Amino acid sequence: MSSELTPPPLGDSEFRRLQKLMADASGIVLAPNKRPLMAERLTQRLHHYRLDNYADYLRLLDQPPNLNERRLVVELLISNETYFFREHPHFDYLGSWLAARQAPLKCWSAACSSGEEAYSLAMVAQEHLHNGDWSVLASDLSLSVLEKAGDGIYNMAQAKYFPQGWLHRHCLSGSGDMSGYFRVQAVLRERVSLRQINIVRPLPDDLGLFDVIFLRNVLIYFNNEEKQRIVQRLVSQLRPGGLLFIGHAESIHGLDVPVRLLSPAVYERL
Repeated sequence: MSSELTPPPLGDSEFRRLQKLMADASGIVLAPNKRPLMAERLTQRLHHYRLDNYADYLRLLDQPPNLNERRLVVELLISNETYFFREHPHFDYLGSWLAARQAPLKCWSAACSSGEEAYSLAMVAQEHLHNGDWSVLASDLSLSVLEKAGDGIYNMAQAKYFPQGWLHRHCLSGSGDMSGYFRVQAVLRERVSLRQINIVRPLPDDLGLFDVIFLRNVLIYFNNEEKQRIVQRLVSQLRPGGLLFIGHAESIHGLDVPVRLLSPAVYERL
């Protein structure tokens, strides 16, 4: 390859094949404006195999022994941008909701990425649910981000949006080689279970019902038909009166699901 940094051209045919690979594996249909991002993220894989173009790389992906490489492509092309207490009004709303609640709490972070959302939920539950009876399921399609979530170790820059005092109460600051990092305390990590789940496919039978489901910044990747199926699938896992949180930039208006709007991007299961 002429450069490790500059992606070679991603032709129409190769782009369509990568779109299909993504759609088949994850249900996500990448829009044409994602083509530069696809090329950029896969350049490292071309360099790894010493290939000069995407056609050769796709031929490599078609070979049966390369199943793990196909999985890696899906992980590379799924955006995993996240941070603690992202869209913080959601966590404020949840805290107020929990403060008046004494029943056990079961939460699901349905696209948890590297765990920041799930641990944010855990901290809110620990702070506001006085009976201490709570659990969080953190799921994602990507095994690599779930592994990072299991470690619970993050750069100190991630603490930027923590409520006052919460970093000290719920995390341990690193020292020596780990200076500049923090780790979520074991008492929280032990209450957060990790699981690979593809929400585009039928859900596992053993999930049970949840009181709170976060499905944020995921629906933007899907058309209305797929959105309907995904939201219907997850709402069926909510107890009546339970809360569904979606991203502030997303909408489920017009979908046939038994929910009512309580607050921006917060819905209650009817």
